Amino acid sequence: MAKGKKRYRFNSVDFITYVWEKRRYLLLIVLLAAILSAIASFLITPKFESQVVLYPATSASISKTAFAQEDNLKFGNEQETEQLIQVLNSEEIKGRIIHKFDLAKHYKIKTSSDFWKTQLTNIYRGNISIKQTEYSSIIIDAIDVDPDTSALIANEISNQVDSVFTHVQRERAQKTLAIVEKEYVRLQQEINKIEDSLKFIQEHGVTDYESQSRAYSKAYAEALANGKFEGAKRVELKLKTMAQYSATNAMLTELLKAETLRLSNLKARYLEAKVDAEQTIPHKFVIDKAYPSDKKAYPKRLLIVLVSTISAFFMALLLLIIRDSITYKNHD
Repeated sequence: MAKGKKRYRFNSVDFITYVWEKRRYLLLIVLLAAILSAIASFLITPKFESQVVLYPATSASISKTAFAQEDNLKFGNEQETEQLIQVLNSEEIKGRIIHKFDLAKHYKIKTSSDFWKTQLTNIYRGNISIKQTEYSSIIIDAIDVDPDTSALIANEISNQVDSVFTHVQRERAQKTLAIVEKEYVRLQQEINKIEDSLKFIQEHGVTDYESQSRAYSKAYAEALANGKFEGAKRVELKLKTMAQYSATNAMLTELLKAETLRLSNLKARYLEAKVDAEQTIPHKFVIDKAYPSDKKAYPKRLLIVLVSTISAFFMALLLLIIRDSITYKNHD
C-alpha cells in the first residue's frame, strides 16, 4: 500500500515513470488521434486567401486639391486611416458585396430560413477581415473556397470605397452648391439693380460728382462774371441736378464696388462648390491588388494533426491518472 501512495506523489520522477508505464495506452491513443485528425483535415473544404493593401488619401475637398490648396498626393493620417476602416466595414459596402456576388447562394444559405441574414452576416465576417497594420496601411483579407472569388471580393471591397465616399460627400456638396448658387444669383440681381439706378442717374448728366461739380462751379462763376446770365441759369440747373443725385450716386457707386467684390469672392466659392459636387477623386492609394492564390490558406492540416494529437495525449493521460487515482482510493 505504501508503494501505491508513493506512486501518486506526482513528483517529476514518479510522473515520468507513470507515463512510461502507460506508454502503450498513450501511444495507441496518440496514433488514433493522429489518424482521425488527418482524415478529418482532408474532409474540410480548403479555402484560399487574397489580400489588398492600401493607404488612405488625404480627406481634403476636391476643390482644395484641384486648386492646389492641399496636397492630394500625401497619404492620410491616423484619423483618416480609422475613417477608411469604418467605411470598409460599413453596412453599405457589405450589402453591395453580398448583392454583387450573390453570397447567399454562394455560401449555400437557404433564404427561406428565419435567420438567414444573420447566418450570412456571420459567414461574411468570418471570411472577410479588414485591419490596420503597424505602418498605418490597411489590409483587406478575403477567404473563399474559390481562389478567383476571394480575389474578386477583396478587390471589389477596395473599389467600393470611392463610390461610398463620393455618395456621402456629393450629397452634402450638392446642398452646399444649391445654397451658394442661390446667393450668387441673388447678388447678381442686386448688382443689376444698382447698375440700373446708376444708369438712371447718369442719364441725368451725373457721372463723376467731384470733377463735374468743380467744372460747373467754375463755368457758373465765369458766366456771371461775363454777364452771361442765361448761360449761368443753365449751369445753375446742372448744379441743382448734381446736388439732387450726388449723394445717391456716391452711395450707389461705393455699394457697387463692395457688392462686386462680394460677387467675385462668391463666384470663387461657387466654382469650388461646383467642383466638389460634380467631380471625384480617389480616396485611397492601392499598394497591392488581390490576385487568386495558388496555395490554400485553410485548413493547416499539419497544425490540425499536431494540435489534435497533443490534446489527445494530455486528455488520455489525465483520464488515466483519474482512473488510477479512483482505483487506488477504492483499494485503500
